[in-house]
Order: sequence, then structure tokens, then C-alpha cells
Amino acid sequence: MSSGRTSYAQRQAQRAWRLLHVDAGEAFRLLQRAWARAQKDQDAGGLAWTQLVRGYHQLYFATPAEAQAELARAQERLALLGDRPGELLAITGHARALWRQGRASAALAELLPLRDEGLGLLRNEQRGVLLNAIAGCYSAQGNSETAFAYMYQALRDAGPKRGNGYDIALYCNLSHELIELGDHDEALRQAERGLERIESIRNGRLHTVLLVNRAICLTELGRASEALDDARRIADAVVDPSGGGLVPMHFEIMAHAALRAGDLPLADRLLAAASHELPEERLEIQLARALALRLRGRPREGLAALQEVSELLDAEGDDRAPLRLRCQHALVRAELHEAAGEAEPALLALREWQRLQAERAQRASSARYQAAMLQTELLQLQQRLEEHDARRQAAERARRELAEAHEKLTRKMAEVEALQEQLRAQATQDALTGLANRRHLNEMLPAVLALAQREQSPLAVVIIDLDHFKRVNDEHGHPAGDQLLAAFGTLLRSHLRKSDLAFRYGGEEFCLLMPHTRAMDARHKTEALLADWKAQVFQLEGGEQLTEQSFSAGATDSLTSPGSPSGLLRAADQLLLLAKRGRRGLVLTPGTC
Repeated sequence: MSSGRTSYAQRQAQRAWRLLHVDAGEAFRLLQRAWARAQKDQDAGGLAWTQLVRGYHQLYFATPAEAQAELARAQERLALLGDRPGELLAITGHARALWRQGRASAALAELLPLRDEGLGLLRNEQRGVLLNAIAGCYSAQGNSETAFAYMYQALRDAGPKRGNGYDIALYCNLSHELIELGDHDEALRQAERGLERIESIRNGRLHTVLLVNRAICLTELGRASEALDDARRIADAVVDPSGGGLVPMHFEIMAHAALRAGDLPLADRLLAAASHELPEERLEIQLARALALRLRGRPREGLAALQEVSELLDAEGDDRAPLRLRCQHALVRAELHEAAGEAEPALLALREWQRLQAERAQRASSARYQAAMLQTELLQLQQRLEEHDARRQAAERARRELAEAHEKLTRKMAEVEALQEQLRAQATQDALTGLANRRHLNEMLPAVLALAQREQSPLAVVIIDLDHFKRVNDEHGHPAGDQLLAAFGTLLRSHLRKSDLAFRYGGEEFCLLMPHTRAMDARHKTEALLADWKAQVFQLEGGEQLTEQSFSAGATDSLTSPGSPSGLLRAADQLLLLAKRGRRGLVLTPGTC
């Protein structure tokens, strides 16, 4: 996340950053260890990054005020260290804490001047964090169109492959904005995509909000009963400071779903525990209470309760009050007037609901247009930034001393060669027996056979199967079986000529390739191997001994069984099967069948 050498505590904090949305509990534990180590070592970089990531963790699992204070301290430390990318992330988190406290305009004033610089310095999910914070500010101001545009761009930068789980937060926020725009089918699709992704991670807050968004969509689509199980899960959740479990939050929204599903007891329980901290929460609670009164057959009391919602909406103003809540208000008002037998005000409220729905549809169309325009703008900015970065990097390379470049290149080449050699060995060698594996056999046999055919010389192929190997595993355990396999590999190598090739064919089966050898000669050599194998005594753990082990084998050659590599292997394998069907401990060739 930052260039240059980093301390142990800073690396732990940066690892916690990558885990924030993947495993919030593990991120929390890493931050505790990083902080203790940074304090012990008086490590300025470790302290700064731990505070930065801890501030973001608090954004998700503590209060915005706590996160704001932590991020402000992190910003000061990072500025002193000259870590501008980290400082930009701290400012972004600080702004997010502001809009979470209802100060979206102040937050946006912090973020917009940093947008272009941030897009130049930050990468992947870091860019997504910046763009999503800007989107959150616009969303809080009721400007869903612009918020929607920034969120789609954020998802483009922090997708599933490179977003460290941040894409799940973006699916969550996209579904929220689509709900505001009234596109509930698409909002449900985005929420479901987030829920599919979250199955593999541990982030209780994101999981909870995705469930809440799904409940809103299902309720708006007339399927509220499908959200009841999720509502109960959230109602039963307990606070987990590490962030691993579901979070008891948004009870007012789940209460609305419960009411639309006709579950009054669950709705009452949720409303009793709902938070009144934010204006939206108070609006949602009062709407739910009014709806509950209608369901209890007390519509006039519901209309009285709805008066407080009207006052709160008036205080927010038409431009700032969320469209979703304004639509809910109009719909519940129409239902209450209808239940009270007041047809004319019910009709007026219904017309207001229709007008607001039309406004949502128009905003949805505008949002898609703005998303396309913003993407074009940001792509052009990205191209300019990349061109500038390329020129800067070229100038830096020109000033670099040739000796340093040569040293780095030499070291890298040695590392690559060592890695390639290691990968080649891993790809072609069986670790237990030390022999080549079947993959290498499939690569080598065609070449060896082609050479034998050009030279018109025989190539013997032998397939060996250890007798009663399953019984050894069953009676003495797999460690005993592994001991036999390793010993057979050692014995096999001791019997090989330099030109012979031995492979572990699979399980307890082995394959030999013997150039310039007829099947009968291969049989004699294999029988000598069999005699030595029978003479082996194996001392097992616990004092037991294994003796008189045997194997069965089939041997053929390219002159006796001409054809393809697979044909040779098949011919040897058929002979092996005949040997195993007999009394075992035999080596069969075509002439001995």
C-alpha cells in the first residue's frame, strides 16, 4: 500500500486493511497485535497505519465519532511521514465519518478537491474507497443519480478479483441507491450478488446491511414474507466488537417488512429496540408505527402518528428527504385514509405516491446517463495520469545507475531460475518416492517411443502394481503404506540403468521405460527386482514387521505391441491385470500369457 521498506507492525496493519471486508474479526486481532508491537518498537509508520486501519474498522463497527477521532490522529502521523496515499485514505475515512454524522456537505468539501490526486495515487480497492465515499456524500444529500454513477465506477476499480472483498460493500451500496431510485428488481439482484460473495468471508456489518437491503426490495416487490427469517436473525444478533457476526441494526426497516408480512409481534419487538439516532431512522420508525396502527384497525390513530412523519419530512425538505421514505409516507397515508373511509384524501395521497414513483423512474434514467458520463471523464483522467506517470518513471529510470540496474537484474534472474527449477521439479516429480510422476511419463513416452521407432530398436514398457497394498493400509495404517512406497522407489532406482526411466504411475502402480530392451529381457530384470522386493523386511512403528511383499507386473515392447504410447501402456496394463487375476507375484509378457 505504500512504497519502500515497511516495519512488522505496518505490514500487519496493511494485512488487516486487506482483511477488513474479508474477515473483520481477524483484521481486528491483527490490529491489536500491530498496535502493541508498534508501541514497543516506537514505530511511527506502524502506529500511523494501525490507527488508519483501526479508524476504518471503527467506521464499520463502532461510532462515527470514534472513527473520526482515530482517523484525524492517523492523518497527522501519515502527513509527518510523508505518506501521501495513506494520508488520502485517512482524509477519505474522516470525510466518511462526517457524512455518517449528517454532515455530508462538509464531507464532500473535503473529498472533491482530492479526487483527481487520489485517483492518480491510489489503486484498486483504495480508489474504490475514495469513489464510494464521494458517492456516500451525494447519497446523503439525496442526489442518488450522482451517487449511483460514482458507485459503478468504484465497482469497476475494486471488482471481485482485486478488491479484497470491497466489492461486497459496493454491491451493498449499489442496491441501496437502486432502492432509492425505485429499481427494486435490479437492487435485489445487486444485493443477492453481494450475499453470494459474502458466503466466503466474515464481515457481519456488510452481511447485515445486505440482508436489510434485500428485505426492503422484497417488501417493495410484495414478497415481504420472504424477509421474515432475515428479520429474526438480525433481531437476535448481539454486538460483536470484532465484526464477525451479524449486527443488531436497522430494526426499523425490518419492522416495516414484518408489518407488510403481517407479523405484528415481530414488528413490535423490532420497533421497541430500534435506534432513534438519525432522522431517517426516526422517519422509518414513525411510518412503521402508523402502519401497525392500521393493521390493528386504528387508522385514525395511525394518521395522527403519521403527522410527525410529515413534520420530519418538511424539516428535511423535498430535495433532501429520501425518495423511498417519501413514497412510503404517501402510500401509508393513502392506506390509512382508505381504512378510515376517507376516499378523497386517500386518492390525493395515492396520486402523490404515483408522482413520486414517476420521479424515481426519471432519476433512475438520469443516473444511468450520469454513470456513463462520469466513466468517460474518469477514463480520460486515468489516461492523463498514466501518461504523466510513464514520463516520470522514464526520467527516474534514466537517472538510475547502470551498476544498480545490473545487480537487480542479476538477482532477479537468479530468483526466477531457482523458482523455475523448483516448479519444474514439483511439476514432474513424485514427492513420496522421488520418482518422476505420471505427468512426466505422458510427456516423455511419445519422445522415447519416437526415438526407438526411428532407430528401429525395441522399447520395453513395464507396469508394476504392489500386491495387497490396500490390506497394508487397512491393517497397519497409511504411514506404513507410505513407508512401502518410498522403499520401493529407492529399490527401483537401484535397479535402473542410466538409460532406463521409472515413474510412479499412480497409487501403488509404477511404470518403467527401458530403451533397446525386448519384453523378455525386461521381464528378467523385473523378476530380479521382484526377488529383491520379496527379501525386504520393514520395521513398522509399534514393533511390527512386514515381510515377503510382492508385486505383479506386465511387460511388453514396441516391436511386440506396436502402436501409439497409449497402446503400449494399455498392452502392459492388460498383462498386469492377467498377473493379478492369477496368483500374483508374477511378471507376464505377451509370450507368457
